[in-house]
Amino acid sequence: MARTDRLFRLLHTMRMLPQPATAARLAAETGVSLRSLYRDIDSLRAAGARIEGERGYGYRLIEDVALPPQSFDRLEIEALVLGLAEVRHMGDPALAEAAASVLAKVAATLPDRAEQHLLHAVSLVHRFDRRFPTIPDMETIRAGCWREEALALRYADKDDTVTERTILPLSIVYLDNKMTLLAWCCLREAYRMFRLDRIREVRATGTSFRPRRVALLRSYLAELRAGRRGPEPVGPAHDKPT
Repeated sequence: MARTDRLFRLLHTMRMLPQPATAARLAAETGVSLRSLYRDIDSLRAAGARIEGERGYGYRLIEDVALPPQSFDRLEIEALVLGLAEVRHMGDPALAEAAASVLAKVAATLPDRAEQHLLHAVSLVHRFDRRFPTIPDMETIRAGCWREEALALRYADKDDTVTERTILPLSIVYLDNKMTLLAWCCLREAYRMFRLDRIREVRATGTSFRPRRVALLRSYLAELRAGRRGPEPVGPAHDKPT
C-alpha cells in the first residue's frame, strides 16, 4: 500500500474507532507494525493533524488535516445527525456503513464544542423494524445507475409471473415502505417503475447508455409530474399498474 493511502487509512480509522484508540488497535486495523504506526502518527502530526496521546495510553484525533474545518450551527448538527441516523435504519448495510463513516468524518473536522453537540444530539431515531427489506443485488443496481450501464432483470409481477427484461436504470426511489427503480424498459420501450423486492435476478450487461441518464431521468420525472404514469410499477404482462 502506498504511504499516502496508508496515512489516509489511518486517519479514517482514527475517526471511526472509539477514542482514545490504542496503538495496538490502530496497527491491527490498518495492517501495519507498531513501529510503522508510530512513524505514521508522527508524519500526520508533522502535516498538521492534531493527535493527542502517546505510547501506552492511546490516541485521539482532535483536528483532521485531511478535511477542511466545518461550520454548522446547533440546529444544522441536529439535522445532520437525524438524517444520517435515518439512513442507518433503512436496511441497506452499505448505506448504513457509509452514514457512520460520514458522521465520523464530519465530527473530526468540528471544533470541540460543536463536536460535543454532534456526539450528544437531542434528536434520535429508533425503529423496531427496518424500513426496507435487504436487497441482495443492491450494489449491482446502484452501480448500474452510477455507471449508466444497462441491466438485465428477471422481474415478477404481483401474480408472480416472471419476465426477462433489459433496462436502463435511472434512479432508486425510497417510498414509505418499499424501494423502486426508475428505469427505461427496453422490452416495453417506455419508462417503468420496478419494485426492488420483485426483482428475482439482476446482472450487469456492460452496455453503456452514457451520457443519456440525466436527460432520460428529467424526461421521466416530467412525465410523472404530468400524471401520465401512476406510482406503482407496471407488470410484465400488460401496461396497467400492478
